[in-house]
Formats: sequence, structure tokens, C-alpha cells
Amino acid sequence: MRWWSAKLLRILNISAVLEGSAPEPGVAVMIAANHVSWIDIFLISSVRPTRFIAKGDIRDWPIAGWIADKAGTLFIRREQWRDTARINARVHAALAEGDCVGLFPEGLTTEGDRILKFHSSLFASAVANRAFVHPVGIRYEYPDGTLCREVSIRGDRTFMESLGLVIGTRAVRARLVFAPPIETEDFTRRAVATQAQARVASLLGLETPGREPGRGAGR
Repeated sequence: MRWWSAKLLRILNISAVLEGSAPEPGVAVMIAANHVSWIDIFLISSVRPTRFIAKGDIRDWPIAGWIADKAGTLFIRREQWRDTARINARVHAALAEGDCVGLFPEGLTTEGDRILKFHSSLFASAVANRAFVHPVGIRYEYPDGTLCREVSIRGDRTFMESLGLVIGTRAVRARLVFAPPIETEDFTRRAVATQAQARVASLLGLETPGREPGRGAGR
């Protein structure tokens, strides 16, 4: 997975810049990142192979869908997105097996210029397994450091339209910034989500509402 993901980035002329420390292999962890593009999955997996929670139609994408499928992506059908109990059961099983599970808790993509609210429901599995949560910030830039909006798959932009824009961009620098992990023991899923949101916003120099939560006995 790591080799295929890095190969895909090279084909697309995207250079990854890693900041911070990625989680070590063989340890059950959850990666929580802001969501900009379909490339996010492969950018993270080029550094740390990760099983992502993703919509089922991604499986049908050319090349990228095949790689994601072979990587053990947890594909969720559209009608299941509100069935958090079923999704959490699959994530719980993956973490129990020592896998690294990735999710985009915003639920929607942006152009990388803002952070949306992190939904807390899918953090329940990390809390139940006492798994570390690694907040990750993603930003796509031109070589001069300015924001590259063409990489995003926002709004009604299709995968093929996005792919065409990426191919038409001569060079893209993808910044992948890891914050120190969050210990989930004795925290609620909402507290973990709020912390992860605040840390990702801080990594990217973006504003986010809310404040650092306190500890709690609930889940």
C-alpha cells in the first residue's frame, strides 16, 4: 500500500512533505485528518499504511479505487452513513487487530482554507479501544507556497474532473503535518473530537471555534 500510494503521487507530480512523526507500524491508532481531496488517502498511506473509512463509490474510481480496495479500505454504502453503530463495529474490529484506521471527521471536503466541525461519532471506537488518535493537517500548495485549490474535490466536482485538474497542474507540494497523539483513556468521544479539531486547525494556522476540553468519565 505504501509503495503504490507513493507511486501514484509521483505519477501525479505531487511531492509529499512530512512534518512531525507518523505513528509506528504494528500499533492500533486512529488518524483524524481534514479532508481536501481523494488524494488525501494516498498521501497519508504513502507515509503510514492506513485503512480508511470511505464511501463505497470510491471503489469504482480508476486506479485509485483499486489501490484503496487492496489496502483494506472500509467501504461504506451511502445508505449506511447514518448507521454509526455498524460502522463503529467495523472500526472497532480493525483497531482490535492492531490496524491503523483513518477518517475524515469533517464529513465534507474543503479547499484547505478552513476547518469544519469534527463529528464525534466515529471517535467512539478509538475511545473504546483506548487507541491513540493522531491529528493530521493536510495542505496542498504550489511550489511558491500558495494554496493549490485545484486539488480539492469540493462541491459537484467529479473524480474525473478533479483528476484532470491535478494532471494539468505542473507541480504540487502536499504538506502532511502530524500533531502529537491524543490519549483517549478517560476522555469522551466528543472531547477527543474537539481536541483533534483544535490541533488540526493549529497545525494549518486556521481558526476553529471551541476550547480545549476537560476530562470526563463518560464515553
